[in-house]
This record gives sequence, structure tokens and C-alpha cells, in this order.
Amino acid sequence: CSSDLFVLIEFFDAQGINIPKAKEKKIEGAFFKEDFRRAPINEIGTITYNNKALDAYAEGFEKLLRIRNSPRQFKIVIDYAYAVSGAVLPHLLSKLDCDVVVLNASLRQTPPSRSDREELLTQLGSVVAALKANLGVQMAANGEQLVVVDEMGQPIQGERLTALMVEISLSANPRGLVVSPVQGSSAIDLIAQRHHAQVIRTKANPTALMEACCKNFGVVMGGSANTGFIFPQLHPGFDAMVSIAKLIEALALKPQTLSELTAGLPQVYYRTEHMRCPWNQKGTLMRHLVETHPTEQLELIDGVKIKHLTKPNHWLLVLPDADEPLIHLVANGCDRHWVDQILQDYRHRLQVYESLEESLELSLDGSSP
Repeated sequence: CSSDLFVLIEFFDAQGINIPKAKEKKIEGAFFKEDFRRAPINEIGTITYNNKALDAYAEGFEKLLRIRNSPRQFKIVIDYAYAVSGAVLPHLLSKLDCDVVVLNASLRQTPPSRSDREELLTQLGSVVAALKANLGVQMAANGEQLVVVDEMGQPIQGERLTALMVEISLSANPRGLVVSPVQGSSAIDLIAQRHHAQVIRTKANPTALMEACCKNFGVVMGGSANTGFIFPQLHPGFDAMVSIAKLIEALALKPQTLSELTAGLPQVYYRTEHMRCPWNQKGTLMRHLVETHPTEQLELIDGVKIKHLTKPNHWLLVLPDADEPLIHLVANGCDRHWVDQILQDYRHRLQVYESLEESLELSLDGSSP
């Protein structure tokens, strides 16, 4: 078996929301320790399939959209990147009277690597521009995330895509609620101000996003480009197919191209970096940051967000990784120089602190009998 292949098992609660990380860890621990009772043959359950699930999804999908028989016919290019979303999406897009061009729809046992996907994205942009399509979309293998290409063949991804989805959602639903993870860019807040809307920030994990979308009344959209986008009126999961339909809906209701919509988004500079950090230093590092900054400068939803006291929408987030011995540094601001400088300063600051901690541990070990 190739080392590149693995099995992903996800557990959901009764509402269809991912179980919390703590429960995942308990299940993993019990599984690997084999700390569970073996079920006798007569107690083993059965696997059932809901044959009407796709029909119910398609019905809810259609009800969610506000366009019927649009006077404009849209041409879109879908790159399935050798994944399985092609089984459902064409039927749904036919209801929107779209001319769909499909790329890479065959299935492969081995998913494309990151470099492969980047090459496919370049190819997608060229095809969109050549065919004069309205937009292109590259789907993730799980049908949850997507990358969008505008009519000029330019990719829209990351926080730029998140801002675009927030803009079209709040344009259609002013004064609504948007749910975003703590590391989401301040472009989301600026767009919400335009539409007299509110933003709810959550921890940086899928479960927190899904729960906030379902528990708060008036949420029109949640998520980010990294995790996917949630439209709780349909279901609590991340759904790239609804995201595509919402983009088409926005183009149908506004006499603008996708590049024009994107050009109207707030200009925010956003950068991320990653640093190695031993597991046993993560807690002390977070505590050190809290203790060395004024309380009014801190936001502790997840990790430590350090806000500039006089510059709105300028902040740095130090976020421990949940699965790897890493910390993520996220800088956001309206000034590119400030963003670059704050990342450099805190990267150096954290490296010095980690070195001091390691030296202290070595000296304590050396002094022990």
C-alpha cells in the first residue's frame, strides 16, 4: 500500500455537525489502545443508505436560490480535479440554465498533489479565458472547498474568496449574521459594516463554525475558503456546490462581472507563516504572550490575537496547531509594511523565547541528580 494513501473517518452528531476535537481524541485513543469491548456477531449492526438523500438535497438546493430562468445564460467551467462531485453537480446546475464545460471528471485512486492542483488551476484559468466563460471553479475532492477563477482567468482563493462570498451573501441579506473563524481577515468586518451586518468569530475548527452557524438566528453564511462555506438554511456542512450556485445567483442579480465584484472588495493585507514549536512549549508560549501584553490589546477566542491599540483592523494572531507541533502566525492590516514588519518582529520574538525555554530545560536536566 502506498504511503500516500490513507483513510479519513469523520464522526457527526445528530445534527450533522462534526464531533468536537476532544471526542475525536478519545475515540482515537480507545481505538489505538484497543480499549473497547468486541461486539459479538449478533450485535453487529447494518449499514443503510438513504436512497432519497440526493433528491432531498436537490429540492433544498433549489429552494435556497432566488433565481429562476435567468435572462442571462452563464457559461462556467468546472474542474473536478479527478474527484467525485461530478455525480451530483451537473444535475443541479442544469436547473440554473448554465452551459457547463467539464474538466478532469474521471476518477483516480491517487488524489492530485498540491503542485498538481496548482497546475490544474493554471489550466482552468486558460480555459475560462479562451472560452470567454463567466467563471471557473476547481472543486476539492470532498466537495467542501473550492477555488474560483474569474472571467479573465485570474484565481480567487484564500481570504479574497472568503471576502467575496461574504459580500454576495450580505448583499442579498443585509443586516444578516456571518460566522467566521478567528483567523479570518478584517475584510469580513469591513464588508459587514457596509451592510449593517454582524460578524461572529469562532475557534479555528470546523465544529465551532458549524455549531455557531446552527445556534445563532439569522446566520446567512459561515466559514472560510480554507474550511469551506456553510449555508445553514440548507444544512450545517461545508458545501462547495451551494457556493457555486450563490456565485451564479450574484452574477444574475447584478450587472457586474466576477472581476468587477472582486475589485470592489476592501483592500486588506493578510499573511500567514508557520513555525515549529514543541508540544510541551505551546502552553507556556501562549501564557507568555498573555502576560506580556495589556489586556485591552488581547482577544482570546482561540490562540492569542494581539490587536493594535490605535490602528483598527491591524492585528497578529498566534495560533497553536491542533494536530502538529506547529504554531501559526497570522498578520492582518491595511498597511503592507506593517504586516510584514509585525510578522518579522514576532517570529524573532518567539524564536528567542523558545531558545530560552530550551536552554532552561537543558540546565534543569543537567542539575538533576
